[in-house]
Amino acid sequence: MNIQRNILLNPGPATTTDTVKAAQLVPDICPREQDFGRLMRDLGMDLLKVVHADEADWAAVLFCGSGTICMDACVSSLVPADGKLLIVNNGAYSARAAAMARAYSVPHIDLQFPINELPDLDVVAQTLAAHPDITAVYTTHQETGTGILNPVREIGALAHAHGAVMIADTISTYAMIPFAVEDMNIDVCMSSAQKGIQGMTGLSFVIARKSVLAAAKSYPVRSYYTNLVMQHAGFEETGEMRFTPPVQTVYAAQQALAEYFAEGAAAKWARHTRTIDAIHAGLARLGLTETIPRAIQSGLVVAVDYPADFDFARVHDYCYARGYTIYPGKMQTASTFRLCALGAIDAADIEGFFRVFEDALRA
Repeated sequence: MNIQRNILLNPGPATTTDTVKAAQLVPDICPREQDFGRLMRDLGMDLLKVVHADEADWAAVLFCGSGTICMDACVSSLVPADGKLLIVNNGAYSARAAAMARAYSVPHIDLQFPINELPDLDVVAQTLAAHPDITAVYTTHQETGTGILNPVREIGALAHAHGAVMIADTISTYAMIPFAVEDMNIDVCMSSAQKGIQGMTGLSFVIARKSVLAAAKSYPVRSYYTNLVMQHAGFEETGEMRFTPPVQTVYAAQQALAEYFAEGAAAKWARHTRTIDAIHAGLARLGLTETIPRAIQSGLVVAVDYPADFDFARVHDYCYARGYTIYPGKMQTASTFRLCALGAIDAADIEGFFRVFEDALRA
């Protein structure tokens, strides 16, 4: 395919391969056909394999939409009428989950920490002890607004000791940072096709313990379109999504997963690590300051302080015209931009970017 290759350094959608793009060029098919249902079922099984979830105990629930639709489904569907959701919040995406809880009138505690620090596990433990009605804990694995990697395993251990379900937003770490759900003390996680598997936008998914889904059948129905239990039950009964799926995006996701397994989780993480190391090196060479201490970064996203007299829009446009996309920051108290090591890119792409970026700063 003769398609211009752009290097996207934003936190998703990510740069894709031509073979993933080409996978969308398929004969038209009604998504209610059994052949397409089998494709989605096989896709769901492969999604479980990425995080080493046993299909006997776990299910993949597919949605048509961005990753936020999965956040919405989990927040609205997984808290009983007499329960409470604890949101461990140190960034824009956990704050989004808290906004959803308010919108749906889900009883919750928005436990806020500084946006540039890790959550304090002692405070999380104290909050759980003070509120026996907490039935679920929610946090974001990687806050892509800052690049902080949160201690999900440790928060999950605290949740389980309390008897609560652990919900992790792994939208920006799934299929990039290798992890197993059982080892991470996760009961529910989520992602979307345009992130780690390097597919196209429009398909997202929740991976949940079947026991959690079974318990949630008796919980209040706060949303019709994004109800997690209804979506899972509908597919199990009919082999179809309840509502029209993104057909071509599903084919692209199938190809993207095939490429993920061909590359291998360890090799893919090594590639992302090479890419982020090249970003660190380029920033250091230009004397730019990383906002978040390296010790608590994810290894996928770097927030960068604006240098003196920095005009983000002009620098962005200069780079964009030459095939590179940078992204604004998401820290309300600081002027930052972000560079991300997602997608089908490698260190050589970053070296090319910094040549253009340095020209942009001079211009």
